[in-house]
Amino acid sequence: MSKTYQNILNKTSFTPKKNWVQIKTIDMHTGGEPLRVILEGFPVLKGNSVLDYRRYYKENYDYLRTSLLFEPRGHADMYGCILTPPNDDKGDFGIVFLHNEGYSTMCGHAIIAISTLAVEMNWIDIQEGDNMLKIDAPCGRITSFANVKNGKVTGVRFHCVPSFVVGLDRNVEIEGLGTVTYDLAYGGAFYAYVNMNKNSFDFDLTPSSYQALISKGMDIKHAVMQQDKEILHPFENDLSYLYGTIFIGDSLHENVDSRNICVFAEGEVDRSPTGSGVSGRMAIHKARKEIDFGETMSIESITDAVFKGSVISEEDYGPFTAVIPQVEGTAYITGMQTFVIDPNDPMKNGFILR
Repeated sequence: MSKTYQNILNKTSFTPKKNWVQIKTIDMHTGGEPLRVILEGFPVLKGNSVLDYRRYYKENYDYLRTSLLFEPRGHADMYGCILTPPNDDKGDFGIVFLHNEGYSTMCGHAIIAISTLAVEMNWIDIQEGDNMLKIDAPCGRITSFANVKNGKVTGVRFHCVPSFVVGLDRNVEIEGLGTVTYDLAYGGAFYAYVNMNKNSFDFDLTPSSYQALISKGMDIKHAVMQQDKEILHPFENDLSYLYGTIFIGDSLHENVDSRNICVFAEGEVDRSPTGSGVSGRMAIHKARKEIDFGETMSIESITDAVFKGSVISEEDYGPFTAVIPQVEGTAYITGMQTFVIDPNDPMKNGFILR
């Protein structure tokens, strides 16, 4: 055996230089949608609420978002989060969501994943059955329930913030598509919901239409943003923006009710059915009398992963009649990472190629 190969077998640990940044993460996925959970090595965020922490991150450490999510450490569709103190003593922790465009207000797939991780890491006292977590997201407090059987997480369900319909069957003109009919609703984030059965497109909701979904989804998002002046949260201006376009269509599988393809941020395609998107859909279906309390709807994603959605309750929320949706799914750990940032690396802040 050569000396060099012997060294390869014996020397498998690398010690970064003292002036290199080291950030430890745990990577997960929910329905194929990634979540990079930042756990150690990140600068302390200042503030008194999750919205404060989110704002401070954006103003002071945005280069670390791009370093950790963009190439060469990530990719255009990478997603991440960092955990913070809760807004008050009644919460367990806060969470700031990260993506290729910036910082989202709500992320259901991340709630499912981080609730799973809370059990796997023994951050909470674990019991058989439901384990409740109160998580402060930028949009408000999310209550999740990680179900444990024989010490293992079998799934997570969460109750989202009040979710409401802004308008149904609105129209917007899109070059190359003509008149597009959409619903505008909020499920922790605002989306334009486009039903394939109400519109005539030359693409479908399968992976073969991936690029068309991105292109047309972004065209619709930008057009709705310019036209629709009602993308306004009733209580928080930081939440008042359109996050993405969700295409709705028939399921490709038996025993699944519907299909959901979400194009969000700067052209990311959610691999999961989108927890905030499903939350908004529950508000739409309740307004259309297509779902009632005690009923469940199964919704699949572009990867065929399935979330279950239902309506827990109804309440007044500013000028809206809102629902409290419940969304159910499963998440998995994919790896543990220690990322290093060499200050002399010309690409240390990351880049994206599509």
